Amino acid sequence: MNRLATAAVAAACGGVSACLYLGLVLGSPGALILVYLTQLPLFVAGLWFGTGAVALAGLTATVVLLAASDLLVAAIFAALNAVPVTILVRQALLARRGSDGTLVWYPAGRLTLWLTGLGLVGIAAALLLLGGPEGLQATLRDIVGRALDQLTEGTLPDRDRVAATLAAIIPGVAAASWMVMAVINAALAQGVLARFHLAWRPSPDLAALSLPRWLTLALGVAAVAILLGGVWRFLGINVIIALSVPFCLGGLAVLHAVVRRLANPAVALVAFYTLAGLFGWPLVAAAILGLFESWLGLRRRLAPHGVSIDG
Repeated sequence: MNRLATAAVAAACGGVSACLYLGLVLGSPGALILVYLTQLPLFVAGLWFGTGAVALAGLTATVVLLAASDLLVAAIFAALNAVPVTILVRQALLARRGSDGTLVWYPAGRLTLWLTGLGLVGIAAALLLLGGPEGLQATLRDIVGRALDQLTEGTLPDRDRVAATLAAIIPGVAAASWMVMAVINAALAQGVLARFHLAWRPSPDLAALSLPRWLTLALGVAAVAILLGGVWRFLGINVIIALSVPFCLGGLAVLHAVVRRLANPAVALVAFYTLAGLFGWPLVAAAILGLFESWLGLRRRLAPHGVSIDG
Protein backbone atom coordinates (compact mmCIF):
# COMPACT_ATOMS: atom_id res chain seq x y z
CA MET A 1 0.00 0.00 0.00
CA ASN A 2 1.46 3.37 -1.01
CA ARG A 3 1.90 6.32 1.34
CA LEU A 4 -1.22 8.14 0.21
CA ALA A 5 -3.41 5.09 0.78
CA THR A 6 -1.77 4.47 4.15
CA ALA A 7 -2.41 8.07 5.20
CA ALA A 8 -6.03 7.81 4.04
CA VAL A 9 -6.61 4.64 6.09
CA ALA A 10 -4.93 6.19 9.15
CA ALA A 11 -7.06 9.34 8.82
CA ALA A 12 -10.17 7.20 8.47
CA CYS A 13 -9.24 5.32 11.65
CA GLY A 14 -8.89 8.66 13.40
CA GLY A 15 -12.31 9.74 12.16
CA VAL A 16 -13.89 6.53 13.48
CA SER A 17 -12.17 7.03 16.83
CA ALA A 18 -13.52 10.58 17.07
CA CYS A 19 -17.04 9.40 16.27
CA LEU A 20 -16.85 6.77 19.01
CA TYR A 21 -15.59 9.35 21.51
CA LEU A 22 -18.44 11.71 20.67
CA GLY A 23 -20.73 9.26 22.50
CA LEU A 24 -19.25 10.63 25.71
CA VAL A 25 -20.00 14.21 24.63
CA LEU A 26 -23.56 13.37 23.59
CA GLY A 27 -24.21 11.60 26.90
CA SER A 28 -26.32 8.87 25.31
CA PRO A 29 -26.38 5.74 27.55
CA GLY A 30 -26.15 3.43 24.55
CA ALA A 31 -23.36 5.43 22.95
CA LEU A 32 -21.31 5.43 26.15
CA ILE A 33 -20.49 1.76 25.55
CA LEU A 34 -18.78 2.74 22.30
CA VAL A 35 -16.50 5.15 24.16
CA TYR A 36 -14.59 2.17 25.54
CA LEU A 37 -13.65 1.25 21.96
CA THR A 38 -12.27 4.73 21.20
CA GLN A 39 -8.68 3.51 21.21
CA LEU A 40 -9.36 0.50 18.97
CA PRO A 41 -9.12 2.34 15.60
CA LEU A 42 -5.95 4.11 16.78
CA PHE A 43 -4.31 0.80 17.69
CA VAL A 44 -5.42 -0.67 14.37
CA ALA A 45 -3.72 2.17 12.47
CA GLY A 46 -0.53 1.90 14.50
CA LEU A 47 -0.16 -1.88 14.69
CA TRP A 48 -0.92 -2.08 10.96
CA PHE A 49 1.11 0.78 9.49
CA GLY A 50 3.40 2.00 12.28
CA THR A 51 3.99 4.94 14.60
CA GLY A 52 3.47 7.61 11.93
CA ALA A 53 0.06 6.19 11.11
CA VAL A 54 -1.17 6.17 14.71
CA ALA A 55 0.12 9.73 15.17
CA LEU A 56 -1.82 10.81 12.07
CA ALA A 57 -4.93 8.97 13.27
CA GLY A 58 -4.71 10.64 16.68
CA LEU A 59 -4.21 14.07 15.12
CA THR A 60 -7.16 13.55 12.77
CA ALA A 61 -9.42 12.49 15.63
CA THR A 62 -8.36 15.49 17.70
CA VAL A 63 -9.08 17.90 14.86
CA VAL A 64 -12.48 16.31 14.23
CA LEU A 65 -13.38 16.65 17.90
CA LEU A 66 -12.18 20.25 17.95
CA ALA A 67 -14.50 21.01 15.03
CA ALA A 68 -17.44 19.01 16.42
CA SER A 69 -17.15 20.09 20.06
CA ASP A 70 -14.63 22.37 21.75
CA LEU A 71 -10.98 22.70 22.73
CA LEU A 72 -11.41 21.01 26.13
CA VAL A 73 -12.96 17.87 24.65
CA ALA A 74 -10.24 17.65 22.00
CA ALA A 75 -7.48 18.19 24.57
CA ILE A 76 -8.86 15.50 26.88
CA PHE A 77 -9.08 13.07 23.96
CA ALA A 78 -5.49 13.79 22.99
CA ALA A 79 -4.27 13.32 26.57
CA LEU A 80 -6.24 10.14 27.27
CA ASN A 81 -6.08 8.44 23.88
CA ALA A 82 -4.00 9.91 21.05
CA VAL A 83 -0.73 10.52 22.91
CA PRO A 84 -0.67 7.38 25.12
CA VAL A 85 -1.64 5.05 22.26
CA THR A 86 1.08 6.56 20.06
CA ILE A 87 3.65 5.96 22.82
CA LEU A 88 2.52 2.36 23.39
CA VAL A 89 2.51 1.57 19.66
CA ARG A 90 5.99 3.04 19.24
CA GLN A 91 7.33 0.84 22.03
CA ALA A 92 5.48 -2.23 20.78
CA LEU A 93 7.07 -1.90 17.34
CA LEU A 94 10.64 -1.68 18.62
CA ALA A 95 12.81 -4.65 17.68
CA ARG A 96 16.47 -5.70 17.62
CA ARG A 97 18.52 -8.47 16.11
CA GLY A 98 19.42 -11.30 18.46
CA SER A 99 22.79 -13.03 18.56
CA ASP A 100 21.45 -15.66 16.16
CA GLY A 101 20.19 -13.03 13.72
CA THR A 102 16.51 -13.43 14.56
CA LEU A 103 14.32 -10.39 15.20
CA VAL A 104 13.57 -9.89 18.92
CA TRP A 105 10.51 -7.72 19.54
CA TYR A 106 9.95 -5.44 22.52
CA PRO A 107 8.78 -7.77 25.32
CA ALA A 108 5.31 -7.77 26.83
CA GLY A 109 6.65 -7.19 30.33
CA ARG A 110 8.24 -3.89 29.38
CA LEU A 111 5.11 -2.83 27.51
CA THR A 112 3.22 -3.47 30.74
CA LEU A 113 5.61 -1.19 32.59
CA TRP A 114 5.03 1.58 30.03
CA LEU A 115 1.29 1.10 30.41
CA THR A 116 1.60 1.31 34.20
CA GLY A 117 3.78 4.39 33.96
CA LEU A 118 1.20 6.14 31.77
CA GLY A 119 -1.53 5.30 34.27
CA LEU A 120 0.49 6.73 37.15
CA VAL A 121 1.35 9.82 35.08
CA GLY A 122 -2.40 10.34 34.64
CA ILE A 123 -2.88 10.38 38.41
CA ALA A 124 0.05 12.78 38.81
CA ALA A 125 -1.38 15.08 36.12
CA ALA A 126 -4.74 15.20 37.89
CA LEU A 127 -2.95 16.12 41.13
CA LEU A 128 -1.04 18.94 39.45
CA LEU A 129 -4.03 20.35 37.61
CA LEU A 130 -6.35 20.33 40.62
CA GLY A 131 -4.05 21.66 43.30
CA GLY A 132 -2.53 18.56 44.87
CA PRO A 133 -4.12 15.71 46.85
CA GLU A 134 -6.39 17.92 48.94
CA GLY A 135 -7.60 19.94 45.95
CA LEU A 136 -8.25 16.79 43.93
CA GLN A 137 -10.19 15.17 46.76
CA ALA A 138 -12.26 18.30 47.31
CA THR A 139 -13.13 18.52 43.61
CA LEU A 140 -14.06 14.84 43.43
CA ARG A 141 -16.14 15.03 46.62
CA ASP A 142 -18.13 17.89 45.13
CA ILE A 143 -18.67 16.09 41.81
CA VAL A 144 -19.60 12.77 43.46
CA GLY A 145 -21.85 14.52 45.97
CA ARG A 146 -23.84 16.26 43.24
CA ALA A 147 -24.10 12.99 41.29
CA LEU A 148 -25.39 11.18 44.39
CA ASP A 149 -27.96 13.93 44.96
CA GLN A 150 -29.28 13.48 41.44
CA LEU A 151 -29.39 9.69 41.68
CA THR A 152 -31.01 9.54 45.13
CA GLU A 153 -32.95 12.82 44.99
CA GLY A 154 -31.07 14.01 48.06
CA THR A 155 -32.28 11.20 50.33
CA LEU A 156 -29.06 9.21 50.72
CA PRO A 157 -28.05 8.79 54.39
CA ASP A 158 -24.42 9.71 55.16
CA ARG A 159 -24.16 11.34 51.78
CA ASP A 160 -20.95 13.22 52.67
CA ARG A 161 -19.23 10.09 53.98
CA VAL A 162 -20.12 8.10 50.86
CA ALA A 163 -18.92 10.94 48.62
CA ALA A 164 -15.63 11.19 50.53
CA THR A 165 -15.07 7.42 50.35
CA LEU A 166 -15.66 7.31 46.60
CA ALA A 167 -13.55 10.42 46.01
CA ALA A 168 -10.65 8.75 47.82
CA ILE A 169 -10.41 5.93 45.26
CA ILE A 170 -11.62 7.49 42.00
CA PRO A 171 -8.14 8.48 40.65
CA GLY A 172 -6.79 4.95 41.04
CA VAL A 173 -9.95 3.34 39.70
CA ALA A 174 -9.92 5.69 36.70
CA ALA A 175 -6.25 4.94 35.99
CA ALA A 176 -6.79 1.18 36.34
CA SER A 177 -9.88 1.32 34.11
CA TRP A 178 -7.96 3.24 31.46
CA MET A 179 -5.13 0.68 31.58
CA VAL A 180 -7.56 -2.23 31.21
CA MET A 181 -9.27 -0.44 28.34
CA ALA A 182 -5.90 0.06 26.61
CA VAL A 183 -4.98 -3.62 27.03
CA ILE A 184 -8.32 -4.81 25.66
CA ASN A 185 -8.28 -2.47 22.66
CA ALA A 186 -4.65 -3.28 21.83
CA ALA A 187 -5.34 -7.01 22.08
CA LEU A 188 -8.42 -6.71 19.87
CA ALA A 189 -6.56 -4.67 17.24
CA GLN A 190 -3.57 -7.02 17.22
CA GLY A 191 -5.82 -10.08 17.10
CA VAL A 192 -7.82 -8.84 14.11
CA LEU A 193 -4.72 -7.72 12.22
CA ALA A 194 -2.87 -10.97 12.94
CA ARG A 195 -5.90 -12.94 11.77
CA PHE A 196 -5.62 -11.30 8.34
CA HIS A 197 -1.78 -11.30 8.35
CA LEU A 198 -1.67 -7.50 8.50
CA ALA A 199 0.03 -7.00 11.88
CA TRP A 200 3.37 -5.19 11.91
CA ARG A 201 4.75 -7.50 14.62
CA PRO A 202 3.84 -10.97 15.89
CA SER A 203 1.44 -11.08 18.80
CA PRO A 204 3.17 -11.07 22.23
CA ASP A 205 2.89 -14.29 24.21
CA LEU A 206 1.08 -13.49 27.47
CA ALA A 207 2.56 -16.62 29.05
CA ALA A 208 6.03 -15.08 28.63
CA LEU A 209 5.19 -11.77 30.36
CA SER A 210 7.52 -11.06 33.28
CA LEU A 211 7.40 -8.19 35.79
CA PRO A 212 10.47 -6.79 37.58
CA ARG A 213 10.78 -7.28 41.32
CA TRP A 214 11.06 -3.55 41.94
CA LEU A 215 7.39 -3.24 41.03
CA THR A 216 6.62 -5.23 44.19
CA LEU A 217 8.80 -2.82 46.15
CA ALA A 218 6.80 0.08 44.72
CA LEU A 219 3.66 -1.63 45.98
CA GLY A 220 5.27 -1.90 49.42
CA VAL A 221 6.12 1.81 49.43
CA ALA A 222 2.51 2.62 48.58
CA ALA A 223 1.33 0.38 51.44
CA VAL A 224 3.62 2.24 53.87
CA ALA A 225 2.20 5.54 52.60
CA ILE A 226 -1.29 4.34 53.58
CA LEU A 227 -0.10 3.75 57.14
CA LEU A 228 1.19 7.33 57.34
CA GLY A 229 -2.36 8.67 56.89
CA GLY A 230 -3.47 12.03 55.54
CA VAL A 231 -2.65 12.85 51.95
CA TRP A 232 -0.10 10.02 51.92
CA ARG A 233 -2.92 7.57 52.56
CA PHE A 234 -4.82 8.99 49.59
CA LEU A 235 -1.79 8.66 47.33
CA GLY A 236 -0.94 5.16 48.56
CA ILE A 237 -4.46 3.81 48.03
CA ASN A 238 -4.65 5.08 44.47
CA VAL A 239 -1.17 3.88 43.52
CA ILE A 240 -2.02 0.40 44.81
CA ILE A 241 -5.24 0.36 42.78
CA ALA A 242 -3.30 1.32 39.64
CA LEU A 243 -0.58 -1.26 40.32
CA SER A 244 -3.21 -3.99 40.56
CA VAL A 245 -3.41 -4.04 36.75
CA PRO A 246 0.21 -5.08 35.99
CA PHE A 247 0.10 -7.65 38.80
CA CYS A 248 -3.14 -9.03 37.38
CA LEU A 249 -1.45 -9.37 33.99
CA GLY A 250 1.47 -11.11 35.71
CA GLY A 251 -0.95 -13.55 37.32
CA LEU A 252 -2.68 -14.18 33.99
CA ALA A 253 0.74 -14.92 32.49
CA VAL A 254 1.21 -17.66 35.10
CA LEU A 255 -2.23 -19.04 34.31
CA HIS A 256 -1.59 -19.07 30.56
CA ALA A 257 1.73 -20.85 31.09
CA VAL A 258 0.36 -23.44 33.52
CA VAL A 259 -2.71 -24.43 31.46
CA ARG A 260 -0.37 -25.52 28.67
CA ARG A 261 0.13 -28.66 30.73
CA LEU A 262 -3.51 -29.56 30.05
CA ALA A 263 -4.81 -31.48 27.05
CA ASN A 264 -7.28 -28.67 26.24
CA PRO A 265 -5.89 -25.40 27.62
CA ALA A 266 -8.44 -23.32 25.72
CA VAL A 267 -11.30 -24.85 27.73
CA ALA A 268 -9.65 -23.89 31.01
CA LEU A 269 -8.99 -20.33 29.81
CA VAL A 270 -12.56 -19.88 28.56
CA ALA A 271 -13.88 -21.10 31.92
CA PHE A 272 -11.59 -18.73 33.83
CA TYR A 273 -12.42 -15.65 31.77
CA THR A 274 -16.12 -16.45 31.92
CA LEU A 275 -15.97 -16.58 35.72
CA ALA A 276 -13.89 -13.39 35.74
CA GLY A 277 -16.45 -11.60 33.58
CA LEU A 278 -19.35 -12.75 35.75
CA PHE A 279 -17.91 -12.34 39.24
CA GLY A 280 -14.65 -10.40 39.06
CA TRP A 281 -12.94 -12.18 41.97
CA PRO A 282 -10.80 -14.42 39.68
CA LEU A 283 -9.01 -11.26 38.53
CA VAL A 284 -8.29 -10.34 42.15
CA ALA A 285 -6.87 -13.84 42.62
CA ALA A 286 -4.77 -13.34 39.47
CA ALA A 287 -3.36 -10.06 40.85
CA ILE A 288 -2.35 -11.82 44.08
CA LEU A 289 -0.78 -14.61 42.05
CA GLY A 290 1.13 -12.04 40.00
CA LEU A 291 2.42 -10.45 43.20
CA PHE A 292 3.90 -13.76 44.40
CA GLU A 293 5.15 -14.67 40.92
CA SER A 294 7.63 -11.76 40.96
CA TRP A 295 9.50 -13.31 43.89
CA LEU A 296 8.77 -17.04 43.78
CA GLY A 297 9.09 -17.71 40.05
CA LEU A 298 5.93 -19.81 40.01
CA ARG A 299 5.82 -19.91 36.23
CA ARG A 300 9.24 -21.50 35.93
CA ARG A 301 8.24 -24.13 38.48
CA LEU A 302 4.80 -24.97 37.10
CA ALA A 303 4.94 -24.24 33.38
CA PRO A 304 5.84 -26.96 30.87
CA HIS A 305 9.18 -26.85 29.10
CA GLY A 306 9.29 -24.49 26.12
CA VAL A 307 7.57 -21.50 27.73
CA SER A 308 10.01 -18.58 27.46
CA ILE A 309 10.24 -15.68 29.89
CA ASP A 310 10.60 -12.17 28.51
CA GLY A 311 12.91 -9.49 29.80
